[in-house]
Amino acid sequence: MPKGVYNVPFPENEPVLAYGPGSAEKASLKKAIEEARAKQADIPMYIGSEEIRTGKKLPLNPPHDHQHVLGYFHEGDSSHVQQAIDAALGAKEAWAELSWEHRASIFLKAADLIAGPYRARINAATMLGQSKNAFQAEIDSACELIDFLRFNAHYMTEIYQDQPESSPGVWNRLEYRPLEGFVFAITPFNFTAIAGNLPASAALMGNTVVWKPAYTQIYSAQVIMEVFREAGLPDGVINLIYVDGPVAGDVVFNHPDFAGLHFTGSTGVFRHLWKTIGQNIDKYKTYPRIVGETGGKDFIVAHKSANAKEVATAIVRGSFEFQGQKCSAASRVYVPGNLWDDVKKYIQEDLKDIKMGGTEDFSNFVNAVIDEKAFDKIAGYIDYAKNNDMSEIIAGGGCDKSKGYFIEPTVVVTKDPQSKTICEEIFGPVVTVYVYQEERFEETLELVNSTSPYALTGSIISKDRYAIELASKKLVNAAGNFYINDKPTGAVVGQQPFGGGRASGTNDKAGSALNLLRWVSPRTVKETFIPPTDYRYPFLQEG
Repeated sequence: MPKGVYNVPFPENEPVLAYGPGSAEKASLKKAIEEARAKQADIPMYIGSEEIRTGKKLPLNPPHDHQHVLGYFHEGDSSHVQQAIDAALGAKEAWAELSWEHRASIFLKAADLIAGPYRARINAATMLGQSKNAFQAEIDSACELIDFLRFNAHYMTEIYQDQPESSPGVWNRLEYRPLEGFVFAITPFNFTAIAGNLPASAALMGNTVVWKPAYTQIYSAQVIMEVFREAGLPDGVINLIYVDGPVAGDVVFNHPDFAGLHFTGSTGVFRHLWKTIGQNIDKYKTYPRIVGETGGKDFIVAHKSANAKEVATAIVRGSFEFQGQKCSAASRVYVPGNLWDDVKKYIQEDLKDIKMGGTEDFSNFVNAVIDEKAFDKIAGYIDYAKNNDMSEIIAGGGCDKSKGYFIEPTVVVTKDPQSKTICEEIFGPVVTVYVYQEERFEETLELVNSTSPYALTGSIISKDRYAIELASKKLVNAAGNFYINDKPTGAVVGQQPFGGGRASGTNDKAGSALNLLRWVSPRTVKETFIPPTDYRYPFLQEG
């Protein structure tokens, strides 16, 4: 069979469609939303070649219209976790042996399917199931997922091409084998792209995967799985299960063939899983790879030289897009006293103009938070701010869950730089501002660095280059993604690989070759062309 060194199509970021008035994409998306709301989906688990329907059906509801039922998914139990592991291990040899270009082709085709015939459907599913507006869905479930799939194929070839030097008479080679065992992917509700990338990136490198999505993301996860299957993904390579976390973990983390965890979710859960893996380490054939992106308490620091309108816009967009339910969302802001009056005025003007409601109305900038549990938690922080003498709510503060889980974009101003709302992760549309004396910029940077255990994203807004450099140095470990004169959200695959350190995760940078390297186990091969036939070395000879 003829072989070659193949060039994967060079990736370019998928253009973001505008969904402007009268556009074809807007009409197509509205039709997809209407069709989805008009029926109830029956969503099975996908294990090996089977679609599993257990009969234990749980409803899927739009967060902004929680009485409406989009469909039902079939919840599994520990037996289905074991079945998924068996399917993954059964598929492993054939998938690992498949030539890399065929693995690449499957995921490149999946990207084209999302860019084309599935675009409206996957965006509509994200809008309805996760309450994202059209723009937020487009940049997530369409563009970012497409970018992950295309760029990962390109990064895979870069990894394979990274080979060692050879000395005379020797040919050194490096093989990038998949891990020995199966990978467990746990994905969050907030990004459809992450839900697709975590299992796909490990599978691309030759691994087989058990994938457990958040229950509140299953509606769009089902579409991802349909895309993968239509793209030609073999049975058993990615197995999609809907099982309660502790039930799944009890089976997965006690299995000798557990080889890796690809996780996005809360810091508390990740630490618990890491501890469990450590306690079970003697049960495994290999040391499992642990990759996690977790929480954040992301910051904006404004310098006295900053433009007040730019600061206000960064706060409004960075804090309230997708209701602040981004790992990267701005949650604490440090504004100098000389700018605060203007920044406050601009924020209040913007928030008076912003509309809140369901995603079906494209004029709504803010939609609902994901579920009642999140609503109650976020509302609790707002109540705390209302009853705290050191805090003042200058915008928002209203909450209503009668129809959907709606929380107004809320701005808290605190006099206490260690206030609960400025220290703890809220994961909702609440941002806390601390106004500092403009001449105490360097001290404020120390405060920013020490206030939070997280280190995911952050930004400095300034027109003073000395101040920008100082912030960059003082905050070198405070954010894995650091922004200059921008909001701390919106990382683009291939441009800003994403991830943070400290309590925010292992910083393995999704959207880069660094992440893919975690899913391979290299083997060095040395071939000697003319082996020696005498044990004696020249140094043994006298003279």
